[in-house]
This record gives sequence, structure tokens and C-alpha cells, in this order.
Amino acid sequence: MKRVGLVLFMMAIALMLSGNALAQNVGDNSVFFVTYYANNASGYPDAVVRLINDGDQGTGAAGDLWAAFYVFDDSQELTECCACVVTPDGLLSEDVKTELTANPLTGKIPTRGVIKVVSSSSGDPTNPKPLTGLRGTASHIQGKTYVTETALSDANLGSAEQTLLGQLCYFDGLLSGLPCSCTPEDHDF
Repeated sequence: MKRVGLVLFMMAIALMLSGNALAQNVGDNSVFFVTYYANNASGYPDAVVRLINDGDQGTGAAGDLWAAFYVFDDSQELTECCACVVTPDGLLSEDVKTELTANPLTGKIPTRGVIKVVSSSSGDPTNPKPLTGLRGTASHIQGKTYVTETALSDANLGSAEQTLLGQLCYFDGLLSGLPCSCTPEDHDF
């Protein structure tokens, strides 16, 4: 009986160890993120969206990912879109005021709204190709002197949402011709 107990104990330890090894190799497979921006006006600090490429997709150009940005105002209207490259283990910092909302379709810079980001293998925001690997944070302007920073919220990217974002971005490009701008890595504002 002691022998059976010892064998069961050893099997339990082996299962726990193999489970831990598997858990360590499993990452976050999110490809779609959302956040908000507020107090995007003169006299207030600038909000920033920061993204890193975790490097899991490889190195060099083969491991590059694009942060496909879709910026909406508080009336749920797309105002700008663009895709910014993030190299493996690279850091991309985009200023909300001067890069993500500076060229709105309506000509009126929104003071608050929503930013959606797709982790994409394509640099074309009108046709994002979701691929895991980006992680990010965003700062939030709570008042003239109070700023918070949070992780981007994971969201579900269904095929209808992906198609809609691409179509809205396509029409934004036709109507305005001015996508949001990207600051290259290592050239933070």
C-alpha cells in the first residue's frame, strides 16, 4: 500500500511540474486593445500610448509588428487611423495630442474619445492582419496636473469589427488623406 501511495505521490509531482512548465510557455494571445483619452486640449498635459513588441514573432524585419491605430471621438466617429511599426523588443511611444489626433477628418480636434489598437503583421491599417505580440499602456489626463497610466484593455476582435475598422480607415484616407503620424522608435517626442 505504501508503494502505491509513493507512486501516486510521484505522479502528482510530475503532473504539477509539467503543468508549471506548460504554464510558463503560454503567453497572452491578445491582438486587439482599447483605451480612452480625455482632456485632449490646450493647457493640459499630453497623453501617451506606449507599445512594445514582445519579440515572440522573431527578430529583425521578420519579427516587426504594426500597431494599427483607430482613433474615435466621443460621438463614436473615426477621426484618424494609421499603422506604426514596432520592431522586436522595441518601444513605440505615440503622443495623443500631436500624433494620434492632430489631423482629424472633421478638422476639429477631439477632446475625448476611444483609441483601438490591432497588433498586426501588416503596415496597412485598412487591412490589418492580426498577429499576437504587442503589449501596451496609455496615460490618462485626469486634470491639469493629474495623470494616470494603465495597461491597454484586451478586447475581442471579431471579423465584423476588423472589417469595419479597415473600411472606416479606407474612407478616412479618401476623405482626408491625412492619417495620424508615427514617431519612429528611439525618437520619442
